[in-house]
Amino acid sequence: MSNEKTIHTKVGSYISTLLRDHFGKGPTSVFVTVKPPFISIHLRGFLAPTEKILLRQQEYRRVLETRDLLMNQLASDIKLDLWKIGKLEVENVYADWNLDDQTGMILAVMADKSPAEEFEWDSDIEVESVRNEVNEASRKAQKTPESTELYWLNNRTLLIERSGIFVEIEKELIRGGFIEELKLVKRPLERRLLLQTRIEAILKQPIMEVFLDWNFITDKGYIVVLLGIAK
Repeated sequence: MSNEKTIHTKVGSYISTLLRDHFGKGPTSVFVTVKPPFISIHLRGFLAPTEKILLRQQEYRRVLETRDLLMNQLASDIKLDLWKIGKLEVENVYADWNLDDQTGMILAVMADKSPAEEFEWDSDIEVESVRNEVNEASRKAQKTPESTELYWLNNRTLLIERSGIFVEIEKELIRGGFIEELKLVKRPLERRLLLQTRIEAILKQPIMEVFLDWNFITDKGYIVVLLGIAK
């Protein structure tokens, strides 16, 4: 087994154990992509027994708030353990969840972003057209980002990094400590607007899932778009 394959396997096993220890149940499957400076970890079949009860009572907000709080607490452990596993120096950890489909995405961003690996794109893809669609969706939600970077992690995963995205009212809410409330409102709005773009047509692949999270200190946001098989 190659070293790269070993890292993927070890990270997947570690995340499964970590979630099982803290949530009472681990995911049924974990798909790890390591492409410096990013590590994406897609989870399937992840819903704890107590969460199932809460969702039957329509307590979606409570489940999301609890997961966010717990992931905030686990971030430092994840950073330390990923270093122990493969000397992966992680700067920040992000997460988002699709409770209806029992899926989730954990995104780790490494500290050393230079030089980053080459992110190859299919020559048929109009990268600037994708960027324009992302910027337009962002403009409708808040404002056009100061910068939008696109990274092709694999043939079915598009990572979008936006900087300079918060408007003044959002910055005021952040200063006031309303970060969790802002997250819960922004996620469905931005997800819906992104799904209304022409990205599927440009990439010629259907969008299967969209995960979002933000760094409210550095005014930066990440979107992970999972794509299906080309039409």
